[in-house]
Amino acid sequence: MSADSPTILIVEDEPTIADTLTYALETEGFATRWVSHGREALKIVAQEPPALILLDVGLPDISGFDVCRDIRKTSSVPIIFITARSEDVDCVVGLEIGGDDYVVKPFSPRVVTARVRARLRALTPGDPEVPPAAHDFRVDAHAYDVHLSGRPLGLARYEFRILQLLIEHPRRVYSRAQLMDLLWEEPERSYDRTVDTHIKTVRRKIKALAPDLEVIRTHRGIGYSFEPG
Repeated sequence: MSADSPTILIVEDEPTIADTLTYALETEGFATRWVSHGREALKIVAQEPPALILLDVGLPDISGFDVCRDIRKTSSVPIIFITARSEDVDCVVGLEIGGDDYVVKPFSPRVVTARVRARLRALTPGDPEVPPAAHDFRVDAHAYDVHLSGRPLGLARYEFRILQLLIEHPRRVYSRAQLMDLLWEEPERSYDRTVDTHIKTVRRKIKALAPDLEVIRTHRGIGYSFEPG
């Protein structure tokens, strides 16, 4: 780990989970800092802003949602929520108040690390919250949707995640297994064909707005890529 390694602030009151995240992130070359209370996190963000925050929703002093609201008054640092709740409404609330992504316990440390890397790659100088546009597509991370020529596609959660990843890495081929490992909370409980179903739906929604546009390419026996033309 070099002195220039991005620092990830882990805000989590369960030591075993914090230890797991710390090990996974440091193994991948990140620096980490762990606190168990929301108010501690707010002090750190004010004094030594991290590159990204992994923020538990259920903290012992104040809600992770309240921590996020407070941070968003002064900072656009990426925030990935960690939640024990699986209801979509809780996850949507987190995104609406300024969160960039979320993972649901129990989660795979590999998935969290991949999300961290993807979120940091999405940052660009001068526009830290919006990933670069590709072709006529624009990723709206806060609304959890992608806009085509200014019109929203109306994507479901995993549809958005798939298309966001492909757009951010044009022409890179991802296998079904890679997509599931990177984007699904519990990839071991899903099937490869689940990815195919979501890809089919994304294509249908794109064609509803642009009938002649073919940007998701199938590499038979391998996987999928985004081809901006």
